[in-house]
Amino acid sequence: MAAITAGASKTMRREYKLALLFVAPAMIIMLAVVLYPFLYNIYLSLTNMGLYTFRNPAIQDPIWKNYQDVLGQREMYSVLLKTVVWTGVNVFFHVAIGLFLAVLLNQPIKGRTLFRVLLILPWAMPQYISALTWRGMFNYEWGAVNHLLGFIGIEAIPWSTQPFWAFVAPLITNIWLGFPFMMIIALGGLQSIPKAVYESASVDGAGPIKSFFSITLPMLKPVLAPAIMLGTVWTFNNLNVIWLVSHGGEPSDKTHILVSYVYKAAFQYYRYGYAAAFSMVLFLILFGLVWMQSRAGKATEANW
Repeated sequence: MAAITAGASKTMRREYKLALLFVAPAMIIMLAVVLYPFLYNIYLSLTNMGLYTFRNPAIQDPIWKNYQDVLGQREMYSVLLKTVVWTGVNVFFHVAIGLFLAVLLNQPIKGRTLFRVLLILPWAMPQYISALTWRGMFNYEWGAVNHLLGFIGIEAIPWSTQPFWAFVAPLITNIWLGFPFMMIIALGGLQSIPKAVYESASVDGAGPIKSFFSITLPMLKPVLAPAIMLGTVWTFNNLNVIWLVSHGGEPSDKTHILVSYVYKAAFQYYRYGYAAAFSMVLFLILFGLVWMQSRAGKATEANW
């Protein structure tokens, strides 16, 4: 018996070493491209690195000076508020439009496959191409959006010169870019729900609306919750759309979200230490947001 146990233990150790050997390349890459830059960014946030101190950055006194500058800046909080609005509105419409279209496309309608392909196109196209296309469409004089508004009797909107509309323009663009992802996730979840469940609910007298809230949404929650969390992270950190559609925060830096503000601080003002501290604050905000979202999801799941 002891010999059998020793042989099994030896086999397990050999398998464990083999598993480590297979995992090692991925771990090395993760350390190289994730952990090292993260730790270096923390170090950078404590220094005065900038355009003129690029080669010889020094640890600041006090070491948290960059964090003081970030948290003591009034503009940071207005940008944070815009970022929260940007993320909340985008994720809401991504989920609402994606779920609505998924429910429609889950029905036996003619040309369903074609509609699915067409609705995936915004997500399949490279984001920077879509953003630049929408930027041209929002042009005040010759953009397609204002021309279409003119056809229905609405005056041209100053999409690039008025702060409110300059913020709405990338918002519309990102909603158009993001709903296909949620649609695909929801559609996959809908197809996994047994039709017998709906048939039983119909026999019990449940209509389409009651079935949606009593069956569809609860059964889609395990699929949608991670997708919403991913969508929140992607939207919160979405630099491309804001930067390309609103010309990098124009007019007068009124359309910045946190990530575009950090980008400008680093690569236009060359305040690398300050930008690194700002990015760490951004990371902590996003980490807290995802943590609260995860806790809320678990609480809702427990109630169900």
